Amino acid sequence: MTGPASTIRIRRPDDQVDVVALEDVRLRQFDTAIPWREFRWHRKQRHFSGSYWSATMEAPVGYESRLEYVNLLLADFDPRVVWILSQPFLVEGDDRGTARRHVPDYLFFHADESACVVDVKPAERLSRPKVRDSLAWSRRVVEGHGWEYRVQSEPDPVLLANVQFLAGYRRGFQFRNAEVVAAAEEVLTPQTLGEAVRAVTPITGDIRFARSLVLHLLWTRQLRTDLSQPLSTTSLLEPE
Repeated sequence: MTGPASTIRIRRPDDQVDVVALEDVRLRQFDTAIPWREFRWHRKQRHFSGSYWSATMEAPVGYESRLEYVNLLLADFDPRVVWILSQPFLVEGDDRGTARRHVPDYLFFHADESACVVDVKPAERLSRPKVRDSLAWSRRVVEGHGWEYRVQSEPDPVLLANVQFLAGYRRGFQFRNAEVVAAAEEVLTPQTLGEAVRAVTPITGDIRFARSLVLHLLWTRQLRTDLSQPLSTTSLLEPE
């Protein structure tokens, strides 16, 4: 159960910090929230921070490590995720006599209006007592509030490689909507990626752009394929 002392701190663009009892927190309170920590880049820093342009947010989202980046990329590809905030809040509370403070890595809102708090940790660190205890407390606090809590580590390398490749075609503003619609109508039955590209080529007059359209349809989940296998011209595509 979440103790009465559990609170979260939410940072606003004007540097105002809202302090809210966890039991009173609602998703709408994050509408104007910004990341709790600033993302810094400097020589010899231990982690590779950066900024990723999210198709979900149509805006940059920060990350503090390469592992956070790859999990952010997979969330951006997840059709259930409709909103993403990195470093969303500082949670403070009592853990059976130990005072704890923690900033989760991500907060996701889902299409069904549920929320998920995510911490990203390398798999080899999960068995360390300090890390294990902190994450266990975070789970009790978050799940006690009725939100989902996940700890994510290194993803499947084949899935990651495929999604990283498809991410090059994630920006909807680079495609004409009429051509996207027409391309989707050409792939209404199962066919290979190579066949789909050839079928779409008359729409664009250019096989290279036709390939881009088909890959954009895969990113937007208008088409699906088995991404646990390396993507190739022989990959079977099916409409969603």
